[in-house]
Amino acid sequence: MDNQTVVSYFLLLEFSKSRHLQILYFFMFFLLYLATLTTNLLIISAVASDHRLHRPMYFFLMNLALQDLGSVSVIVPKCMMNFLLNTRYISYLGCVAQAFFFISFAASDFFLLTAMAYDRYVAICNPLQYETLISLKSCTEIVGLVWIVSFLYGTLHTTGIFSSSLCSNTVNQFFCNIPQLLKLSCSRINLIEVRIILVSAIVALACFTFIIISYAMIFKAVQRIPSEQGKLKALSTCIPHITVVSIFILTGFFVNMRRPSDTPSDLDLALTILYSLLPPLFNPIIYSMRNKNIKAVFFKLWRF
Repeated sequence: MDNQTVVSYFLLLEFSKSRHLQILYFFMFFLLYLATLTTNLLIISAVASDHRLHRPMYFFLMNLALQDLGSVSVIVPKCMMNFLLNTRYISYLGCVAQAFFFISFAASDFFLLTAMAYDRYVAICNPLQYETLISLKSCTEIVGLVWIVSFLYGTLHTTGIFSSSLCSNTVNQFFCNIPQLLKLSCSRINLIEVRIILVSAIVALACFTFIIISYAMIFKAVQRIPSEQGKLKALSTCIPHITVVSIFILTGFFVNMRRPSDTPSDLDLALTILYSLLPPLFNPIIYSMRNKNIKAVFFKLWRF
C-alpha cells in the first residue's frame, strides 16, 4: 500500500480556470439539462394524462423517462453549481451518493430496456397472448423488480468502490464515475470490486443475449407476415427500441472498456458526456418521433 489518504471530500474536473468560460459552461449544461427535463417530463405527462397510452409499452417508456431524469439530476445540478461558485468541491458523502444513484439508474435503464425487448417479442411473435402475458399488473411487477435489483446493484457496486483505501481525492471527471474512482484506490486490485464487475459482466452479457435472441425471433416472425405494410408496421414499433439500446450499449462499452487516462483528457470528457448526458435527452425524442399516439398527445398538451 502506498500513501494512504483519509479522504473527506473530492475535487472534480476543472473545465477551465477562466471565469467567463465557466459561466459559458454553466449555461451550456443548463440548456442541456432543461432540454432533458422538458422532453422526459413531456413523455411522463403524456402517458399519465391520456388513457390511450395506458398500455404496457407506454408504461415501460414512462419509467424509462423517470430513470433518465434521475440519472441526469444526480450529476448535472452539482456540476452547474460548481461552475457558478468557481469550485471543484464535492463532499465524500456527496460523491458516494452520486456514484450510487448514477450506477443504480444506469443499471435500471439496461434492465428496463431488456424488459421492453420482451414486450416487443410478445407483441409481434405472440399477439394473441399479449394481453395475458403483458398485463399492467405484470408490468408493475417487472418494473418494481427492476428498481429493487438496480438499487441493490448500486449498493453493492458503491460499497465495493469505497471499501478500499484511497490514495488521492482528485477525480479527473465532472462527476464521480466508476472508472475514475477505481483509479484512486491504493491497492492495485480491489478483490470485492473485481467480483462485482465479473458478476456485472455476466448479467450484462445475459441481458444483451436475451435482447439479441428476442429480435432474431421478431425478425423471423416479421418475415412470415404476408403484406409489406404489415411488415413495416411491425418493424416500426421496434426501431425506436433498437436505436435506444444501440446508443446505450455502444456509448457505455466505449467509456467503460477504455482505460481512463491518468491526466484529464478531452476524449475522456467527451465520451463521458456522450454516454451520461446525451442518451437521457435523445431517448424520449427517438420514441416520440416515430409514435403517432405520443405525438398526438403532445399536440393536445401543447394546445391546452
